[in-house]
Amino acid sequence: MTLQGKVALVAGATRGAGRGIAVELGAAGATVYVTGRSTRGNPSEYARPETIEETAELVTALGGKGIAVRVDHLISQDVRKLIDRIRAEQGRLDILVNDIWGGEKLFEWNKPVWEHNLDNGLRMLKLGIDTHLITAHHALPLMIERPGGLLVEVTDGTAEYNADHYRLSPFYDLAKVSVTRMAWAHAKDLAAHGATSVSLTPGWLRSEMMLEAFGVTEENWREATAKVPHFVISETPRFIGRAIAALAADPDRSSWNGQSLSSGGLAQIYGFTDVDGSRPDAWRYVPEVQDAGKPADAAGYR
Repeated sequence: MTLQGKVALVAGATRGAGRGIAVELGAAGATVYVTGRSTRGNPSEYARPETIEETAELVTALGGKGIAVRVDHLISQDVRKLIDRIRAEQGRLDILVNDIWGGEKLFEWNKPVWEHNLDNGLRMLKLGIDTHLITAHHALPLMIERPGGLLVEVTDGTAEYNADHYRLSPFYDLAKVSVTRMAWAHAKDLAAHGATSVSLTPGWLRSEMMLEAFGVTEENWREATAKVPHFVISETPRFIGRAIAALAADPDRSSWNGQSLSSGGLAQIYGFTDVDGSRPDAWRYVPEVQDAGKPADAAGYR
């Protein structure tokens, strides 16, 4: 599987799934523009150590070419300048991954709309929906200049699961369901240009924030299963990255156009594994986890 000569934009690649996606696209040989708001010496409100420069360096170290660009994807002019730069430097865009989120510190568990902080809820919608639309508006015209482009809208939960499971609050629920529908709508427009659009969810993601919440590291993460046995179905951020690399390298990827996919589901089809050789498929088990009263929405820590 190779993506040599391909150009990708991973919007929202500072940490979590976005970083894992960027790294795996780089490992397949792609040039990857990685965006986010946390740079060295200028962190976002997350106040965390991860930066887009780190992500770009990881991309390059694994054989690709990582290019870090600070972008606030709520600012249309900034996104337009980013796409202008990609056009000037590369003349093409083959893969667009919309992984922009930023709502981990905004959602409240199991709160009806009248109890949830309104400002936080509305900002969550802007971060989870507006950013994706703004980025697609500016980036897709470049992507469709060549046939075969791939748009991946990253969300939390498959369409099947989200259809009959309430996701934390009306705000979080709407943000995640909307991204799936957005990918389906883009598919209708992109098909005429020979391009493909899908929505894709990771499983129970062992992101930096999730590992910290469980008091473990990637090296000893299994210790957390002593308290939360269902954590055994979790996956690294690179697993969803391998799912996207497999999709992008598949000459028949258009057969997926408009579909809601999961990292574990695609692993069963394309045969890739997580970094430890396992092949987790979390969404096969999440309903059982939820029935047991465990935090099935842990995948939200993207």
